[in-house]
Amino acid sequence: MSPRTPDQFEMMREEKRNLIMDVALEHFSNQGFQATTITHLAKHAGISKGLMYNYFRSKEDLLSAIMDRSVTEVYGYFNPDNDSHLTPEEFELFIRKVFKILREKKQFWKLLFRIMMQPGVYEKLFGEESGSLTITQRPFREYTENMMSLLVEYFRRKGENAGPDYDPMTDLLMFINAIKGFALTSIFSEEHYQGEYFEKVTDALIKRYK
Repeated sequence: MSPRTPDQFEMMREEKRNLIMDVALEHFSNQGFQATTITHLAKHAGISKGLMYNYFRSKEDLLSAIMDRSVTEVYGYFNPDNDSHLTPEEFELFIRKVFKILREKKQFWKLLFRIMMQPGVYEKLFGEESGSLTITQRPFREYTENMMSLLVEYFRRKGENAGPDYDPMTDLLMFINAIKGFALTSIFSEEHYQGEYFEKVTDALIKRYK
């Protein structure tokens, strides 16, 4: 049997990292982030506690990796050409892609939202407004600020042809809350937001805010 190549070792390492993140996602959600220990996660991932630290420096680092994996996927649809300019076509694509992810990975996002709603977890990821950001917090603040900057610019341009009574910031806040509400309802509802009804609501949101 020939020895493994560096690429094969890297692929195996990435597979193990993803396995650990999947295990952590489930246990952080069901048992709570604060209550779940590295020892507990190592046991359920089938590795030693010492080996866990070869993949993640801490439990906070593991949480950051889980979030980074999911946020990166979503953010990749938001500004695909990285030109700092959101077109109506990109805006629609982003909404459709996000809702497609919500439908196809419902269990994953359900677990992720449960983690996010736990006391202290949000602060670990985004930090306090007045405090300095840690390495764990910095990427998510940057994602949020970049997305908000593009959205503010998009809604301001949208308002140029909407008449004197149009308030772009109010419309933006309504859009953000509509997206959050839709996401939460679609993830945790067992009866609604499925199939054709899901598509109709998606189309209605795009028509209203594009």
